[in-house]
Amino acid sequence: MLLAVGAVDAAGYSVIAPVLPAVQRTTGASVTTVSLLAATFPLAMLAGFVPAAGLAHRGRTRPALLLGLATLLVGSLAFAATTELGAMFAARAVMGLGSGCLWIALAFRTLEYWPGHEYLGMSRIYAAYSVGALIGPALGALGGTRLPFLAYAGLLLACAPLVAALPAPIAPPRFRTDTAPLRSPGFRLAAAAIMFAIMALGILDGVLPLHFASRLSQFQIGVAYTVTALLVAVSSTAAGHARPRAALAVGGCGAVAGVALAGATGTVPAWAVALALIGLGAGAAETGATGVLLQAVPAERIVTAMVVWSQLAMIGYLLAPAVGGPLVDHLGYAWIGLLPLAAGAAVALIARTAPE
Repeated sequence: MLLAVGAVDAAGYSVIAPVLPAVQRTTGASVTTVSLLAATFPLAMLAGFVPAAGLAHRGRTRPALLLGLATLLVGSLAFAATTELGAMFAARAVMGLGSGCLWIALAFRTLEYWPGHEYLGMSRIYAAYSVGALIGPALGALGGTRLPFLAYAGLLLACAPLVAALPAPIAPPRFRTDTAPLRSPGFRLAAAAIMFAIMALGILDGVLPLHFASRLSQFQIGVAYTVTALLVAVSSTAAGHARPRAALAVGGCGAVAGVALAGATGTVPAWAVALALIGLGAGAAETGATGVLLQAVPAERIVTAMVVWSQLAMIGYLLAPAVGGPLVDHLGYAWIGLLPLAAGAAVALIARTAPE
């Protein structure tokens, strides 16, 4: 049940990717403006983490899950009902609030169900989110700006009975807030690593679709992103059985190479290779970053660390279109690889100062 809800939540991230070229055609907006529309979702997620964390701290993860679903539903219906750019921004912000609430609730419910096996449990949740990233582009491939979000709203409605039927944890752990782990070298590495991994996915969702639209239709972009998301799911799952730092290093190299290749080329075969590298790399890096976090912070003290870590992840997703869009507008897509390269270099530098 948790995996299904996580997959539907993830579809809300990626449903926008194939739709962005249609938004640009409909509104006449620039690459920067359309990229900022993509960035609105993760920006609003930063606020959505807060109420969910408060509920999880009191052991009320089910109400947090329902609150996230309801807010996502309102935002989805609002997006489907408009063709005005300003209203689209507002609708994506509401969706981001709901998704932030849902992610925190899912993470803590997972920790409640599998004490002592947090890393493996979270790797499965990431795999579910990767499967959801298959659903989002498939919905986006339906065409236009209205139908994809109506279809997504239907999936959200289907999740409500799943959440209502969730069994209670047998012996739920008592989570508590603690700011001390935020000062540890391990947490700094985990934070930098998740920002990098999610930034790669943000570039994929918020910047590259406009590049791919020069040769691919909305349907073809949706299919390509669906296959890429499948690779993310496979990589996320496999990385759960590897050492976190090894998964992070291998995944980071793949993500940087994939983004650089996608931006520097203009042929479909080259893009296929680039998407494969991004999918495999981002999935491994995301799971590796989670492993580093769980090694650095005991599960019973993870409330504050999980919220801050998740907020930093969304800052990475936000920076991708917010910085990548203007970078492309001024220098061209060939330079987009500089963004993950700089972030990856920062992660490598921090890793040298953080003991295993």
